[in-house]
Amino acid sequence: MDKNRKKRILFVCTHNSSRSQMAEGLLRSLRGGLYDAFSAGTEPTRVHPGAIEAMAEIGIDIRGHRSKGLSSFGDEPFDEVVTVCGHAQETCPVVPGTHLKRHQGFEDPAAATGSEDDVLAAFRRVRDEIRVWILKTY
Repeated sequence: MDKNRKKRILFVCTHNSSRSQMAEGLLRSLRGGLYDAFSAGTEPTRVHPGAIEAMAEIGIDIRGHRSKGLSSFGDEPFDEVVTVCGHAQETCPVVPGTHLKRHQGFEDPAAATGSEDDVLAAFRRVRDEIRVWILKTY
């Protein structure tokens, strides 16, 4: 393996709408010199507006992201696949060419209820938890 090559990390959650999208954006922003970050879902839907807003608050623009399924990556190899929700951990198939599969679960901010402020607070909290985990792990 080329020591100068960036490691490829794929974050997976069920809908590829919140947690995996925020993890992709955070890893790119915080450690983009060392890692290429990607995200996918086992049942992709759309990027949640709360994830977009929470990330924009810290200067990371994920408006151009789109929800993707695992099949959109074909047989592309990854150094690591990280499931960020329990359902994805249970249903994520083996991704060919992956050296390491890891699980780091985070609460689903899209499931938050209450006012718009309450929901956005959930996105901020999960965003910050993912950020701390990324800084400790990568």
